[in-house]
Amino acid sequence: MPRVAKELSAIEIKRKTSPGYHPVGGVAGLNLQVSEAGTKSWVMRCKVGEKRREIGLGAYPGVGLALAREKAQQVRDEIVAGVDPVAQRLVNRQSIVQAQLEEKAMQWTFRACAEAYIKAKSPGWKNVKHASQWTNTLETYVHPSIGEMLVRNINIGHITAIIEPYWATKNETINRVRNRIELVLDWATVRKYRSGDNPARWKGNLDKAGLADRSVVGKVTGHRALPAAKVFGFMEELRKSKGYGPRCLEFVVLTACRSGEARMATWTEFDMTEKTWNIPGERMKSGRPHRVPLSEEVISLLNGLERMKGTELLFPGKKEDSPISDMTMTKIMRDMGVDAVPHGFRATFSSWTASSTAYPSEVREMALAHAIGDGTVAAYQRSDLFEKRRNLMADWARFTNTAPIVGDNVVPMHKAA
Repeated sequence: MPRVAKELSAIEIKRKTSPGYHPVGGVAGLNLQVSEAGTKSWVMRCKVGEKRREIGLGAYPGVGLALAREKAQQVRDEIVAGVDPVAQRLVNRQSIVQAQLEEKAMQWTFRACAEAYIKAKSPGWKNVKHASQWTNTLETYVHPSIGEMLVRNINIGHITAIIEPYWATKNETINRVRNRIELVLDWATVRKYRSGDNPARWKGNLDKAGLADRSVVGKVTGHRALPAAKVFGFMEELRKSKGYGPRCLEFVVLTACRSGEARMATWTEFDMTEKTWNIPGERMKSGRPHRVPLSEEVISLLNGLERMKGTELLFPGKKEDSPISDMTMTKIMRDMGVDAVPHGFRATFSSWTASSTAYPSEVREMALAHAIGDGTVAAYQRSDLFEKRRNLMADWARFTNTAPIVGDNVVPMHKAA
């Protein structure tokens, strides 16, 4: 324990001007520190266990002599009680900072959380339109109600108020909105912006809230499709139209691919020698690369396409290095008076394969790039099913180019005995 120095008076403290430490007295270890610049401050010099400490007690004259001695005595009392004042101050400071961070975190609104979630997740979304779909649906259905609410205050009552008005009339859309709310609230919970159960969760939560069963109000309707018997006539009319739009739609029909896969197709993906279209995984809905066998009809279509300078796209749009829009093909069908959509040709192809051919369902599903099995099945698909798919696509192309038999002009293959 340091020796207790002579107690200095307030006037003596005022007169101290030489740089260094000046024992003050009254409390062992209390010093007045004078800097080279002449500023003064109180410093408690002491020993805590085996550690030497210098503890600042404030600047002079803001902290007067009496208060400095009072603070110094408190430090001494803490040391006697076994407390390290420096360590305790650090703990207190960290607690204050943590409390401030928690307070700030609890001020997040739902809109702010949604925007942060979309920003964090959108780089990993394959579809570039996905972020805008999120933003638009939340802006339409959610933000007017809870967008400016603190995310920690949102409860099941707020969620039901959002989804109930649309549950019976727009079930597919509003259930998608509900799922997006759930994901944002999960994100906010992990970030400690809220706590407790997720009020937007369906199972064991909203499914008990008295809403109509989704199996009744949420029946999924497929994309409008053209009957297989009308495909030949459609293709005949389609081929009369010129331009990249009609050719892209023809390509969609012949390959049974998704319209986005066709619109974004580039010449580098095609092996004309092997008659194969190799679609990279990042452009596939499944995220896996997909090979498409090309029929002679598709090869002929590709050979007839004019390659535009400055782009590798098969079907370039009006804007530089951008594909034709999905609405281009939809408009073509609408102008032709066809009550169907481009994506519906996948359903047409699927129905035709199931009802009019002997190809196994695995071949059909693989042709549509649907997942159909485990790793063993996948390995089988890469070889044998590809050749079967080549035969299937050739048969489909021939079907689209063959006029259906009408009337009773069927010639029997064998004469009666």
